[in-house]
Amino acid sequence: MKHRAGFVNIIGNPNVGKSTLMNALVGEKLSIITPKAQTTRHRILGIVNEEEYQIVFSDTPGIIQPAYELQSSMMDFVKSALDDADVLIYMVEVGEKELKNDSFFKKIIHSEIPVILLLNKIDKSTQDEVEVKVEYWKNKVPNADVFVISALEKFNITAVFDKIKEVLPEGPPFYPKDQLTDKPERFFVNEKIREKILMHYKKEIPYSVEVETEEFIEEEKIVKIRSIIMVERETQKGIIIGHKGSALKRVGAEARKDLEKFFEKKVYIELYVKVNKNWRSDKTQLKRFGYNQN
Repeated sequence: MKHRAGFVNIIGNPNVGKSTLMNALVGEKLSIITPKAQTTRHRILGIVNEEEYQIVFSDTPGIIQPAYELQSSMMDFVKSALDDADVLIYMVEVGEKELKNDSFFKKIIHSEIPVILLLNKIDKSTQDEVEVKVEYWKNKVPNADVFVISALEKFNITAVFDKIKEVLPEGPPFYPKDQLTDKPERFFVNEKIREKILMHYKKEIPYSVEVETEEFIEEEKIVKIRSIIMVERETQKGIIIGHKGSALKRVGAEARKDLEKFFEKKVYIELYVKVNKNWRSDKTQLKRFGYNQN
């Protein structure tokens, strides 16, 4: 049997379940998941390897109309995912219509590569609603194979996976067969801390935060981590820290528990908070944090 390999890139509006799907397909929690929109900021690869195939899944930020430089960089990740896909997964949920970006939507319906449209969160809808929506999307994206799924409940994920293997092009692997992702350990530390901030802080705070891990030392039985939480204003710093440091301690404790599962060893983590004014609009800073692809 000839070897198959390709990039299977997941795109869609914010909060449709792209990261939940990615984790279900890869079998590892690589992408952070919260109920808030714009949780995913980067393009994250998850690699599934078997003897006869390699599938490089790609989670991307939800499609929005950018309001500042960070969001423009996030949309650049989506553009690159549209450009280099071998198979495109367009994810929607019951009750929504097409993408907020018309040019992206046109690229999907005129795509020359296989398109798989996933109607997610069907567990929250009636059978009649789902049937109406399936017909709607078959008419809207006639070049797509349509599947109904629940990424959270892992319903119909096997059927989607089988379809991906069927349409994957023949070719050699892109990455070593023992590789799970393209991101370094520090990236997952940053994302895990940011996930806890998204969960526990409200309004603009989570969107004003960037995390940078300055020290990552992995020993035989323990990983020692020192990370900086960056905010844009002094008032935000006080909110992140909380009364007598209580809010920051909670973030650190919860991140540590998850990272111990991820690294399968003890984790010691130190967190500091620093003001970095207007980092979301600073191209130099964004490049440093891995957003600017140019």
